Amino acid sequence: MTYAKAPDRKVARQLLREIAKRPASFTPRKVDKPLILYGAGSLGKMAKEYFERLGIPFMFVVDANPDLPRRDPCWAGIDIFGIHDVPIEQRESALLAVCVATVSFSQVSAPLKAQGWRDVVPFYDIAEAYRDRHPLSNGWHSGVLSERDICGIESVLYRWEDDVSRAHHLQFVAWRCLREEWFFDDAPITTHDRYFIQQVLSVLHDHEVFVDVGAHHGEVSIKFLDLVKNQYRGIYAIEPDVENLSQLRNLLEEYMPAERGRVHLLPYALGSVIDEKRFYHGLGYASQFSELGQTEVDVRCLDDLLIPATFVKIHIEGWERSAISGGLETIINNRPILTVTSYHNREGLWYLPAQIMTCLANYVYYFRLHSWHGTGGVIYALPRERIKQKAKLYG
Repeated sequence: MTYAKAPDRKVARQLLREIAKRPASFTPRKVDKPLILYGAGSLGKMAKEYFERLGIPFMFVVDANPDLPRRDPCWAGIDIFGIHDVPIEQRESALLAVCVATVSFSQVSAPLKAQGWRDVVPFYDIAEAYRDRHPLSNGWHSGVLSERDICGIESVLYRWEDDVSRAHHLQFVAWRCLREEWFFDDAPITTHDRYFIQQVLSVLHDHEVFVDVGAHHGEVSIKFLDLVKNQYRGIYAIEPDVENLSQLRNLLEEYMPAERGRVHLLPYALGSVIDEKRFYHGLGYASQFSELGQTEVDVRCLDDLLIPATFVKIHIEGWERSAISGGLETIINNRPILTVTSYHNREGLWYLPAQIMTCLANYVYYFRLHSWHGTGGVIYALPRERIKQKAKLYG
């Protein structure tokens, strides 16, 4: 579905009702034939590790630019072919898992099918079939929307600050409910500015205390440092995965050897109560709470850490609501910029944004998609007083 304009509140409500009226069916895809991966970028690497962990073999990797990944140590020992290098017999008989989310699925799958690939599916639709063995959950399907869901989504759609947010929210819902890609010509999905959209950049100051919840290897903290040109008060990088934490420490020491007094690494998971919880380590971005996990991790509340936060980013694989519940005092009293991922489970349809909108008074709210396949959704909450301060300063 393609629309020329991002919808206003009235049109957004009508489009949501259209989605809700249509049948919502989805079947996770098991690997039932020889498997080939398409895409050797970051998602392709995650898929490689995923299938290796589950003991599901894949034949090789196809990439639009195969020369570059052939030099990457991650792909050592694995054949990487160009699109036209694969015999037609294999194109017709194999299952091709698309491991690219920086462009729409249809942009990838349509030319592949025209070249003879018969069975082309998003990687996350395959991962959804093995949730009993691996916690990765980005391929979830919403099922039928209840009337409560519809009312909740309508309320959130109404409160977004701009029509681009409404367009992206509807795109998100359409994929999760119908597995359809919707396009709005004046609301492009941007892949380069996750957590730092222009509205956020416009209110940053030189004494931020940045809290990076789910810090992974520190990429977002490094980007923050670059954007504020090293003018900041403090960074608190919170990461419970032991492998991620080791790489995070190495990266921060490499990039910020003189910043140790202002950079704090906290080896915790965040939740709504102090606890110990089962955790699945070693999954990179996807490490998370899970009954399949190997060990227990310390769970702390953001409020108990007593961080004077002015900017909080939360990306913790579907446990964002719990972390916010355990940090309400900090968030309400300090009134930070808040950026929260919303695509890991069904709570992102409306429960999570509604929680944020209910808790934070006198904020403005945006929603942006930063990748395709129903992923990359981020909620942005900005305190109005910071917007007014910047307006006075530069007005």
